Amino acid sequence: MEIYLVGGAVRDKLLNLNVTEQDWVVVGATPEQMLALGYKPVGKDFPVFLHPDNNEEYALARTERKTSHGYKGFSVEASADVSLEEDLIRRDLTINAMALSADGKLCDPYGGQRDLALKIFRHVSPAFAEDPVRILRVARFAARYEHMGFTLAPETLVLMQNMVNNGEVDFLVAERVWAELYKALTERTPAAFFTTLRSCGALAKIIPELDKLFGVPQPAQYHPEIDTGIHSLMSLQQAAALSNQAEVRFAALVHDLGKAVTPADNWPHHHAHEQLGLPILEAMCRRMRIPNSFKALASHVMQYHTHCHKALDLRPGTLTDLLSSLGAFKPVNTLAEFLLACEADARGRTGFEQRPYPQAGLLAKAAQAAYLVDTKAIVNSELTGPAIGEAIRQLRIKAVADIINANKAL
Repeated sequence: MEIYLVGGAVRDKLLNLNVTEQDWVVVGATPEQMLALGYKPVGKDFPVFLHPDNNEEYALARTERKTSHGYKGFSVEASADVSLEEDLIRRDLTINAMALSADGKLCDPYGGQRDLALKIFRHVSPAFAEDPVRILRVARFAARYEHMGFTLAPETLVLMQNMVNNGEVDFLVAERVWAELYKALTERTPAAFFTTLRSCGALAKIIPELDKLFGVPQPAQYHPEIDTGIHSLMSLQQAAALSNQAEVRFAALVHDLGKAVTPADNWPHHHAHEQLGLPILEAMCRRMRIPNSFKALASHVMQYHTHCHKALDLRPGTLTDLLSSLGAFKPVNTLAEFLLACEADARGRTGFEQRPYPQAGLLAKAAQAAYLVDTKAIVNSELTGPAIGEAIRQLRIKAVADIINANKAL
């Protein structure tokens, strides 16, 4: 019975990165032996156990055989006869197919250390093509390591393209797509996730709403990058620089989905794209089972981002109504996240990356002033029904007007 540290922990140790999770593989052991040692079984499809002291995962060495389409279409054999090399060859990338023994000796039968030095994502074997989730994982690794200079091996890109063309990617289920997408959104360069998917043709299959934005032009005077798809990814990267929240990053990514349905005759202008995108976003979130917190913020950003950009020119009443529509007067709201996503949109344009965004400061101050207005006199007055709401609105408009005037005086 031999125990090895495997996978991402080995990879990140060799990259001198912080290791947050450790996975172990056990060679030469049976489930009965693991149970006798106090390990707790948790694996449903193959033998995985939790260490009795630290709850880290220990999996018996195993082999896999493709039996049907999709990431669950495998027959798994886990026995004491499976070697470490047989276990490692079923993994996705060479940089994830290394192991460390208890005495610190590296087992690297498939060139993972070499590919780390070359900064290349390369598949271990042709069996990579049997699991469509691996396309998502490679894209997520791109989002994590692109800033370090990692690129995709040409032969692995071809393999991924073939997986798309032969329909294997069509068997991805919504839960796994969203799980990988969510992780990618939290990485340092999340835009690389989508460029990788697009490079192999998977984006059109997995997130067609986003893929359709590429090639759609915008007015060059406002968008020097012109292409709406490129702008969406630039906005995502700006959001990543402004916020660690995945909801903010997602909202910045999808805010212009409505531009995909603009008739070509109207290009490069996109009238009413803010409203046209809402049903597209709704359908996308329903299909991919995206959590409501993501959909709610993305809907606000999609519908009101152009209003936010024009905040310095809006009348007090219009600005007050905008804040009300955003729920800014509720004790718990997402105004701060909305403003970050809008700022990311404004900066996600060629040459605009470092531009200040004073609209955010104005809206935040206006929201605070309007929220703090004293409404007791109105509530306790003889007013009833809608008249109460309108009277409160007028008080808030006055507070917002004071903020606007103070801002102009600066």
